[in-house]
Amino acid sequence: MDIMMGMGTMKKMIRNQHNVDDTPMLNIDLHSHLIPALDDGAKDMDESLKLLKALEEAGYYKLITTPHIMMDSYRNTRQTIMKGLEELQIMAKQAGLRIEIEAAAEYYLDDEFITHIEKGKLLTLSNKYVLFETSYMAKPLDFESMIEKLISTGYTPLLAHPERYRYIEDFELEYKALKKLGIYFQVNINSFGGHYGKDAQDKAIFLSQNSMIDFLGSDVHHLKQVKTLVAIKETQVYKDIFKKNLILNNLL
Repeated sequence: MDIMMGMGTMKKMIRNQHNVDDTPMLNIDLHSHLIPALDDGAKDMDESLKLLKALEEAGYYKLITTPHIMMDSYRNTRQTIMKGLEELQIMAKQAGLRIEIEAAAEYYLDDEFITHIEKGKLLTLSNKYVLFETSYMAKPLDFESMIEKLISTGYTPLLAHPERYRYIEDFELEYKALKKLGIYFQVNINSFGGHYGKDAQDKAIFLSQNSMIDFLGSDVHHLKQVKTLVAIKETQVYKDIFKKNLILNNLL
């Protein structure tokens, strides 16, 4: 669903479904690694189905899973991802799961990223958002030019887990600079519980308190992360996210 509406209408739609404590429910997840044997996520179909079942039980009714596309590690293509998605959908249905499964990709900002843009047909969220990541330790030298190229081609850049990049040191200055470029932020829910360490936890809380979060993701690779996710959703720090941030998941 493209977002062509006023802020008030969006808020009403997003907050149409709530938990009993009035915290909006997240029914749609946009970041996970569930297709078997494509990246560092699910290793086989059995593990994929267990993850799908756990996420369905956690309250999700739609998953947009996002295999890595990385030049040096995971050379996935639209064809390999969609083939894997089709097989997963068939097996999930046979297993009696009702959860809806779609696919996009998590692109790595490497030397091939511009080529992916120029070739077109990027795997996107809602035909709009391109989920991407960078090295955790160093910002790409041509970061700004790649983002400008992405936007000029008609896509909306969506940075995966901005809280996990260790090269970000001045939280306010650097996150605001990324926002000024036109980048949306997807924060991992498990970061709020310290799953990725204190640095990521501190940054996630900063982003939440400063109304910078646009999407929340599970970034699920294995079953333990689903269990952590369920526990964090019961905490006050999770509930506080929705007080200052317009979370757009349920519009996808």
